[in-house]
Amino acid sequence: QIDFLTEHSTDPDKRRYAVSNEAPKHYLDIDHYGTYPYNDLPKKWTDAVAKYGQDSLNAHGIVPWWVQTMMNRLTASFKEKNQAKILKYSAEIGHYIADAHVPLHASSNHDGQLTDQKGIHAFWESRLAELLADKEWDFFIGKADYIQRPGEFIWTRFLESAKASDTVLHFEKTLSQKYPDDKKYGFENRNGVVIRQYSSEYSNEYNRMLNGMVERRMRQAIYCVASFWYTAWVNAGQPDLSKLSNKEFSAEDLKEFEELNNQWKGGKIQGREE
Repeated sequence: QIDFLTEHSTDPDKRRYAVSNEAPKHYLDIDHYGTYPYNDLPKKWTDAVAKYGQDSLNAHGIVPWWVQTMMNRLTASFKEKNQAKILKYSAEIGHYIADAHVPLHASSNHDGQLTDQKGIHAFWESRLAELLADKEWDFFIGKADYIQRPGEFIWTRFLESAKASDTVLHFEKTLSQKYPDDKKYGFENRNGVVIRQYSSEYSNEYNRMLNGMVERRMRQAIYCVASFWYTAWVNAGQPDLSKLSNKEFSAEDLKEFEELNNQWKGGKIQGREE
C-alpha cells in the first residue's frame, strides 16, 4: 500500500495534462478576493457559489474546497470498505492538502511572473527540499489527531499560506539584489544533462531568511494528511482495515492510470503552469 500511495500521490499533477478543469483544484488565487483575512470570500462552498458563481470560482482556483470534496470521497470509501478507493483517494487528498500548504498556491503571482521572479515556485517548492530535506530536515511529527472540523482546519492552513506568500516573494527579491547572477545560479549535471539551477549558497541563504519555512510547512502538511486520513476512518465508523473488500481496481481505473502516465510523458499541461 505504501508503494501505491507514493506512486499515485502525483496523479493529480499528471491529470493536469489530460483534464482541462484539473488545474484549479491545486490552488486558489485568494488575493483576487481582497486582502487578508479575506472575510468577503465565503468559506462554505455553497455560499461562495451563490455569491460569485462556480465558473468564476474555478477561474481563480478552489483548492480548500476541493480538499473537503476529497475528504467526503475518502470517508465514503472507508464506509464501503473498498480498499481500491481508499488507496486512490488517500493518495490524491494528500496531494491537494500539500498544495494548500504552499504559499505560492495562494497567490496570483504564483511563479513570480508579476515581479520578475520567474522560477520562484519551483525554487521554494522543490529546490530547497532537494538540497536540505535528507541532510537537515526532520519529518517525524508524532501521531495523527482527530480533526473535529476538517473544513475549518484546511481553511486555517490555507490562510497561513496566503499570509506567507508576500514573505516568500519579498525575501527572494531582497536576496536577489545582493547576488550577481554568477553567484545566484550554478550549473549541475542532472542525469547526463547540464542544467542551470539556483546555487547551493543562494538556496541556503534563502532558507535561512525564511527561518525554515519550507520544512515547517512540509511538517504541517504531513500532520494534516495523516490527521485527515485518520479522521475519515473515524467518521466512517472505524472499520476493521484487516477485513476490507480487497476489491481490485476496475479496468476503468487501470486504464485511467495508464492514460495519465501517457499524457504526462507526452502531453502539454492544461491550464496554468506553476
